[in-house]
Amino acid sequence: QVQLVESGGGLVQAGGSLRLSCAASISIFSLNTMGWYRQAPGKKRELVAAITAGGTTNYADSVKGRFAISRDIAKNTVNLQMNSLKPEDTAVYYCKADVAYSTYWGQGTQVTVSS
Repeated sequence: QVQLVESGGGLVQAGGSLRLSCAASISIFSLNTMGWYRQAPGKKRELVAAITAGGTTNYADSVKGRFAISRDIAKNTVNLQMNSLKPEDTAVYYCKADVAYSTYWGQGTQVTVSS
């Protein structure tokens, strides 16, 4: 069982920045992939950014150049730096981890971007 705890959400004005963190209960090297997803009201959950155990990153087209995913191996955390935020980035952001044949989700953190 892997536990994921997100932090760092909040309210920010358009053009501002936020940094989300996801702390894993096990070494992140044990996880195949970690990623951030988001779900806005009435919409499907979508991939925002992901990073593999080897360090390969993947981003949704809508956040390329604005968001950056990174790892802090010593703290077993994966971070999402979000810059130049837009109102359409408003959503609940979830951390996801894949290990072996299992998938784990965090509880989600709200990000609200005001215009």
